[in-house]
Amino acid sequence: MSTPFDPDAAAAPGSGLFGLDPDPDRAAIHVLAVPFDATTSYRPGTRRGPKAVFAASHQIDLFDRLFGEPYRAGIAWVEDRRIKKWNREARRLAEPIIAVGGHLDEDDADGAEALARIEKLGEKVRRTTFDFAEAALAAGRIPAILGGDHSVPLGAIQACAQRFPGLGILHIDAHADLRIAFEGFRYSHASILHNVLETCDIPTLVQIGLRDIGQREAERIRSDDRIHAFYDDRWSRMRMEREGVSGLIRQAVQQLPDTIYVTWDIDGLDPTLCPGTGTPVPGGLLWEEAMALLLELQRLGKRVVGFDLCEVSPGAKGDPSGSGWDAIVGARLLYRLCGLALATR
Repeated sequence: MSTPFDPDAAAAPGSGLFGLDPDPDRAAIHVLAVPFDATTSYRPGTRRGPKAVFAASHQIDLFDRLFGEPYRAGIAWVEDRRIKKWNREARRLAEPIIAVGGHLDEDDADGAEALARIEKLGEKVRRTTFDFAEAALAAGRIPAILGGDHSVPLGAIQACAQRFPGLGILHIDAHADLRIAFEGFRYSHASILHNVLETCDIPTLVQIGLRDIGQREAERIRSDDRIHAFYDDRWSRMRMEREGVSGLIRQAVQQLPDTIYVTWDIDGLDPTLCPGTGTPVPGGLLWEEAMALLLELQRLGKRVVGFDLCEVSPGAKGDPSGSGWDAIVGARLLYRLCGLALATR
């Protein structure tokens, strides 16, 4: 006779994400770990994010005051061992290119060959996340991607957009990620939203937390009526006023259609919450504001059909600063995103 599961007990040795052991065929959410950070342009290490978040998830209390008991629906952990191999090869090829900021000589045949190979490996990741999300959606599940750098959820977003015409995107990030083939990499962490807009029929993209963007990205935002940007300087000014940011949160959520995908780069938060991430930027959402945003999505009836959490990094190897903290925050945000998605099914 098996022992009944106790949600208040410590996670059992060898248990899955959040200390659960759900039947994958019955789990409402499938989380695919994508340890890929080949094109990270400043501080690599997000490839170790999924493993760190998994470990930290065993410290999460499963009763959640915002969303109740998400664990009861089942949250399954999915791995594809090929991704680590692809990342090792792609990162080795990318590092010399990143070191020169992508400024390769026209006659650099080796550099051109490396770029082509990195693109093929990026395409393998895209296809893997697409197939994963497509299969999850076909089975009535919610697909979630845990990066890795922010390039990795492209395929999952494409699968969701294909299944749900008119899908809106909520993007939380310090960066707009609208660059074209940044440093020569088509599948760049800095190009994910450009790639989404170019390959999917997305009527609405709402971006929150932006505070470090390029001039051409700013021009793209101004000229593309699909994009609604809520810049951090405006956000911080509202924070200091009597109303706070609640009105701005409501305004942002109201821009979205009823069915949405949430793509969350951890650096959209204040960097005290994610000190190890690849490109931290001063400013960003406070934890309480991020949670208010999730609650407003639920209050206004937005249905979350898929989501990702990217750029969580335990920091450089051997650097203890912030290493555990990033994973702790990431695990809690992941559980809250699971709770939101289940509450809005």
